Amino acid sequence: MPKHLIKICISLVLINLLSSCAGTKTDPADFDAKVKDRFKTDIRGNGIKLFTYKAKLAQTDDYASQLPHQQRAEQAKSAKRSRSSRNEVDLSDWTEQIELGLTKTLDMTGYCREGYMELSRIIEVGRGEIRGECNEGATDEDREKFSS
Repeated sequence: MPKHLIKICISLVLINLLSSCAGTKTDPADFDAKVKDRFKTDIRGNGIKLFTYKAKLAQTDDYASQLPHQQRAEQAKSAKRSRSSRNEVDLSDWTEQIELGLTKTLDMTGYCREGYMELSRIIEVGRGEIRGECNEGATDEDREKFSS
């Protein structure tokens, strides 16, 4: 078999493998029980209702049991890997998970009954934060229920 034909076959196989890996989409349900979130409320004196919703992927037991210098070494390796593939990261599923978590939290707590205006959003690999202001002002009941 001629060398150029072998090269073409190998190239086609590699392209096929790479395209199948790139086509794999993550289901938001894949994040179940792997996400830790926190919801912080802030009712100002003038009745403005603010919140901060933070979510992060739960750490594995291996990582949590590491000594601080081992954690820093692992973080450095992870940062190096993410810098090398920064343009290839798809955060759409993670963003969807964070938005879903915020929606469920607001529904469960009843904090922003009339919706909210997003003030800021930070979505990164493994963590995210959404800050917002409720469309309605605080009631006496809100102050009693959500005061720190």
